[in-house]
Amino acid sequence: MDIWGFGIIAAGLALVVSVVLAAALRAGRAQAQSTASYDLQVYRDQLAEVERDLARGTINPEDAARVRTEVSRRILAADADARLPDDAAQSKGGTKALALGLAVLLLAGSAVLYWQLGALGYADQRLQARIAMAAERRAERPTQAQAEAAQPDAPQAQEENPEYAALIDQLRSAVAQRPDDLQGHVLLAQTEARLGNFAQAAKAQAVVLRLKGDDVTVADLTTQAELLIFAAGGYVSPAAEDALRRALNIDDTDGSARFYWGEMLIQTGRPDLGFRLWDGLLRAGPEDAPWMAPIRARIDDLAVLAGVNGYTPPQPNLRGPSQQDMDNAAGMTPQERMQMIEGMVSSLSDRLATEGGPATEWARLITALSVLGRQDDARAVLDNARATFDDNRGALDILTGAAEQAGLE
Repeated sequence: MDIWGFGIIAAGLALVVSVVLAAALRAGRAQAQSTASYDLQVYRDQLAEVERDLARGTINPEDAARVRTEVSRRILAADADARLPDDAAQSKGGTKALALGLAVLLLAGSAVLYWQLGALGYADQRLQARIAMAAERRAERPTQAQAEAAQPDAPQAQEENPEYAALIDQLRSAVAQRPDDLQGHVLLAQTEARLGNFAQAAKAQAVVLRLKGDDVTVADLTTQAELLIFAAGGYVSPAAEDALRRALNIDDTDGSARFYWGEMLIQTGRPDLGFRLWDGLLRAGPEDAPWMAPIRARIDDLAVLAGVNGYTPPQPNLRGPSQQDMDNAAGMTPQERMQMIEGMVSSLSDRLATEGGPATEWARLITALSVLGRQDDARAVLDNARATFDDNRGALDILTGAAEQAGLE
């Protein structure tokens, strides 16, 4: 329903309700006038009856005078009540003003409600119509080439090391001369991506997919989709969608493919389906997965678009001390407890240094070192962790949060 249709219906309903309420008020006043007039006639009849009883001698003059005084007082009161609603002009004007005020109030309330829940300029759309529009939008969206052509010209990436720049040029020339060199195209795709030449990287990765044939992996396909999306400025084109579909056909649980598939659904008018995918990824984890931070940044707004009211994202599932560790710490002195904490921190630090681990554990170590007052050690761990996860945006966001909590930034 458009705004004009809504306005006509709202105005009509406001008018009907206002008329009904005004009529009820006028009926109440009329009833009050009728009651007062009836009482006045009864008192006058009583006064006449007193005169008849006095003439017949059935009542003495003193009682007759007392009754006359009381009935006369009641007549004056009833006459005053009957005259109050008799002021026709005042009564009519007040009723009209009240009706007009009710109409204005109802219209204002309707306008506020439409402003909050409606969409100006849009007609009422049935669910099937919205789904059909989303399907049409998905089918008619721009191609990869059109999306890349619409991107602003980016400055050409320059390698500061002249020797390395020469090696890159040699790599490009060698790969161009050997179109069936699988490892050469893999290296070229990685190099172009590192330089920010995502369109060229995607072309090299497309050759990788062709050369691998049936041996292509989910990682190969999601890498291709990601390069195409980056080259299009975040837009999921039909070409990127095709790569994602192939990846999901191999493994429908792959988090990266599911994340970008959800992005495609959002872009093509199906935030409801995109929300389900992203909410599932949040609940599945792991917390240091690269898609977790961007999903958490947008999931609340997406829930509103999907029509999910009161949505609360699942809390991060960070690994903490075991129940046995907590039980052991309960009976310790402060000095023993501090020694235990330092031992756990040392053990975690050694394990991360030798075996590595997710960004959440590096963040825990940074926070723990800060609590122990070892700011320099926390800074060294932060730098080491950032170097380890330099290509993982989600992990870097987790580390930044830990650094802020530790007072390192």
